[in-house]
Amino acid sequence: MPSTVCFISFHELALKGRNRSVFERRLKDNLNACLRDTSFDVSRVKRIAGSLTVAIHDSSQAEECAHILARVPGVTAVAIAYKTNRDWNTICETALQALREAAPEQGSYTFKVDSRRSSTDFPKSSMDINREVGAHLLAAVIDDGAGVRMKNPDVLVSIKIVEGSTYISTRKIKGIGGLPSGSSGRTVSLLSSGIDSPVASYRMIKRGSVVLGLHFSGRPQTNDSSERLVLEIGEVLARTGGLARIYVIPFGDIQREVAATVEPSLRVIMYRRLMLVIAEKLACSQGAKALITGESLGQVASQTLDNIVATNEAVEMPVLRPLIGSDKDEIINEARHIGSFDLSIQDAEDCCTLFMPRSPETHARPKQVAASWNLLDVDDLVLRALESIEVHEFNPRFGVHKPLRVIEDGSV
Repeated sequence: MPSTVCFISFHELALKGRNRSVFERRLKDNLNACLRDTSFDVSRVKRIAGSLTVAIHDSSQAEECAHILARVPGVTAVAIAYKTNRDWNTICETALQALREAAPEQGSYTFKVDSRRSSTDFPKSSMDINREVGAHLLAAVIDDGAGVRMKNPDVLVSIKIVEGSTYISTRKIKGIGGLPSGSSGRTVSLLSSGIDSPVASYRMIKRGSVVLGLHFSGRPQTNDSSERLVLEIGEVLARTGGLARIYVIPFGDIQREVAATVEPSLRVIMYRRLMLVIAEKLACSQGAKALITGESLGQVASQTLDNIVATNEAVEMPVLRPLIGSDKDEIINEARHIGSFDLSIQDAEDCCTLFMPRSPETHARPKQVAASWNLLDVDDLVLRALESIEVHEFNPRFGVHKPLRVIEDGSV
């Protein structure tokens, strides 16, 4: 009687040379952690011949389990497979069972057999397996209107013979790819309830970063609707396993002071500079190495090249902008794909709507920016922001929040 397994494939990890084992262990740990958070009746992840497998003890859970595993960064595909022995008759009959389960209920269909073997002591070559299993299947299903097609078949019967066992699958779920979370260090992402920043965070999670979200709320000048949406977006991002926590800072009163101090056209730049300085202090205290924003070049007034340069000058830490060359349609499509779009388009009062000038500066001049910046008591504003920080944990596996030790000059 064959058992059911999820056969997990990865691609980019296989290119890592001598470091490959480090990345594979990280992915294996992440998958096990993902499974611990579910109620599935499964075994721990096992490495088999350059791939990973999970034994599913309740086959009715296989489909749902495969979809969850496919959301883990580093996974390129998850195949739901039957695991059996190397007896030839058993292989043929199990392949027939898999084909019939995958075949449409009505109408003709085509199939193809694709086999690989890492066990070179198996008496048949891959070509022999393809030909003989294919002939067996065709004889059994030809009366159902089935036929063989070598290119783009309706059903692909995949057979892998590795380490004394045979794995036969017809169902494969595409993974998100990338690198395992935790393999590329920590970053702090300026996370709003809008469309762009969740996508930027997701892209960095896919590249192996553990993301710490930082949301600037308009409280007490606005309600907390943006915070509630950001925490729901956090639940979406947390499905990947790469979001550690989200910080919330009430920023409304600080914005009001900035608006009362600097000329209106430069308010947005001053807000952005303060946000980056605060994020940099937080990142340093939590061991993060870079900041993330959802900016796309030229999309809005604050995202012109001149204004991006003027904003960057406030910090020394690298500021990563994964969306810088993406247009809005591309970003929206990705937001739909990851599941954040429907949350991001809901109305919410946030700090971006507060004290906005009618005509924001689009090409800030360095001397003009420096003069306005010097009017602000930056250390005091940063200190107050950090003292008001609120923490929402999503994945303590990557370490819990380290208490901030803020001293008088605003450093941490």
